[in-house]
Amino acid sequence: METLDKFDLAILSELQANARLTNAELASRVGLSPAPCWRRVRTLEQQGYIKGYHAEIDRHKIGLGVLAFVRLDAERNTGDATRVLEEAVRALPEVVACHYISGTGTFELQVVAQDLDSFSRFALQRLINLPNVKDLHTSFSLGEVKASPTLPLGHLQAPPPKPQAPAVKTRRRSR
Repeated sequence: METLDKFDLAILSELQANARLTNAELASRVGLSPAPCWRRVRTLEQQGYIKGYHAEIDRHKIGLGVLAFVRLDAERNTGDATRVLEEAVRALPEVVACHYISGTGTFELQVVAQDLDSFSRFALQRLINLPNVKDLHTSFSLGEVKASPTLPLGHLQAPPPKPQAPAVKTRRRSR
């Protein structure tokens, strides 16, 4: 599958909205019969467009009321030191996302905790003691405006055809 067509995009859109759809429901929504729809889903999975299916859990309901954004500065940014730090970060379940960043710092972490005390213990006992860590800078979420696992797909659609300029009719004047 070199490019995604309108059916592939519709499948991705529907599955992002509700990954629990049956194949029959999905096929009906995207305008395909079940067998071709199932084949397309499998192809999208095999080619890595669909990485998995997950339940979205409300962190507040399970007692994780604190979301912290932690900029982590590394002592050295050499290949080996960075790989060791990456592995250590991946092993921490409290770190729900980690990104390399530009500008000041090496990584931006998203960390969840039950409360400020438990975050403080985690930062002082675990984060600051990770290999190659020089410093931490933390900001706390005061409220969530938007957190969506849904990715925009509009840029993958073919652009609409450009409207044709109407033909200009000219009248000849009689003398």
